[in-house]
Amino acid sequence: MLNEYTDHYNNHRPHQSRWQRPPDQDEDVVVPLEGRIQRRQVLSGAINEYHRAA
Repeated sequence: MLNEYTDHYNNHRPHQSRWQRPPDQDEDVVVPLEGRIQRRQVLSGAINEYHRAA
């Protein structure tokens, strides 16, 4: 469970000090604003992650 939270925190969770980008995301990457949004549950549904569908 701790590993799953650590993965969420470091790879997906937006950080204010990085202009709402996750720590492992390249600053030059442009996130698309069009398309369907998909939800993924983390920590048995305690946290939800959202991303654009491909």
